[in-house]
Amino acid sequence: MEEVIEARPRLEMVRLATTTNPSFSVSNIELERPGRSYTIDTLRYFRERHQDSLFFILGREAFEEIETWKDFQDLFSVSNFIVMTHSGFGKTPSPPQLPESLASAFRYDQEGRCWIHISGHTLYFREISFLDISSTKVREMIERGGSVKYLIPPEVEAFIQSHGLYRKNRKPDREAPLG
Repeated sequence: MEEVIEARPRLEMVRLATTTNPSFSVSNIELERPGRSYTIDTLRYFRERHQDSLFFILGREAFEEIETWKDFQDLFSVSNFIVMTHSGFGKTPSPPQLPESLASAFRYDQEGRCWIHISGHTLYFREISFLDISSTKVREMIERGGSVKYLIPPEVEAFIQSHGLYRKNRKPDREAPLG
């Protein structure tokens, strides 16, 4: 079974990865919320506070399990979705197929190459063709002692090394604060 790293170090890795891009901001709302945190609650939180369009980006593997998420059918009424697929997964059918439990709430827009939810929000499937990497691959490479250079920002790699994350015998190289 894969070890799950605690939330605060994962949040710090996201901060390190996005700090040089002014188009990104990082929120700790899910860490500050008492009890379990669910995607639907987070999307509703941001929907109430921002009038801008929300886009929730996730990988194909996560989307394939979306029916297990809390209130999964309501997610598409709150936000637009972009499902990223790796070029190594084979040809995505056009239009990509939706889980049966969602299909009746969407119609396919050939011109926009997206699914449109009854709420008006969109669901896009987009292929990542420039690098075939995933968080699972990165974790596995680190666990085996392999190089992740060019796969993650150097600041994130240094953080992972200094905290001994994703290694079988988790011992940090040195004690380092979380930032």
